[in-house]
Amino acid sequence: MTQDLDAVVKANVKTNYVLRPSTARGLTQTSWLHSRHSFSFGHYHDALHHSFGVLRVINDDVIQANSGFGMHPHQDMEIITYVVRGALTHRDSLGQQGVIPAGDIQQMSAGTGILHSEFNEASEAAHIIQIWIEPDRRGYAPRYQQKPVDAADKHNRWLLLASPDDESGLVHIHQNARLYTAFLSSQQTLSFEVKPKRSVWLQVVNGSVWVNQVYLENGDGLAISEPTHLNLSEAKDVDLLLFDLPELL
Repeated sequence: MTQDLDAVVKANVKTNYVLRPSTARGLTQTSWLHSRHSFSFGHYHDALHHSFGVLRVINDDVIQANSGFGMHPHQDMEIITYVVRGALTHRDSLGQQGVIPAGDIQQMSAGTGILHSEFNEASEAAHIIQIWIEPDRRGYAPRYQQKPVDAADKHNRWLLLASPDDESGLVHIHQNARLYTAFLSSQQTLSFEVKPKRSVWLQVVNGSVWVNQVYLENGDGLAISEPTHLNLSEAKDVDLLLFDLPELL
């Protein structure tokens, strides 16, 4: 199935879909890190893509062996790390220390302040998606969570990874936002309803899929800012993250 890209972009404008192609993202490239930024981050500034509501950061990072982020501070941010391949060793000022293997999700509420490091101590590169979501208020006590993600639980269906404290996500955040994941094997379909007063960001980790009339592949993102029914089809072993967020203001 093919479709002219210009037609897709024009359709996006008419339907309040905004396609964020993988190659249009910001880039940080060093001897040990290859990072694509969906939103402004570090030395990358993009006035049109500073954030998407409370979703402040999606960084797609490949970290080389025996390399990583040294101890550094965070404050008043909900930080989620989704390990795609390899493993990271985490250490923080709360006394937490351990390995985050592929398939695990880690959540850290920076709150009033926390120091942490993330280092790839393995002999092969690690691939992670790092996510920052703004909390619903400042000044929470810092906390740390880490949970395994069972691949069977996300196979051809949505799995709730992160949610507010009173819901059933694997980890919990201080915001009225939910993060889902799904792995669609070839030719499987899935749907999602974007409800009134909500917005959605869909991120492709690996693979490809059609979302309504929009084609997405490795690293692409899609922003949806109005109520609509999303139909995901013609998947090719696609690994997805979906952010269900408060309405854009």
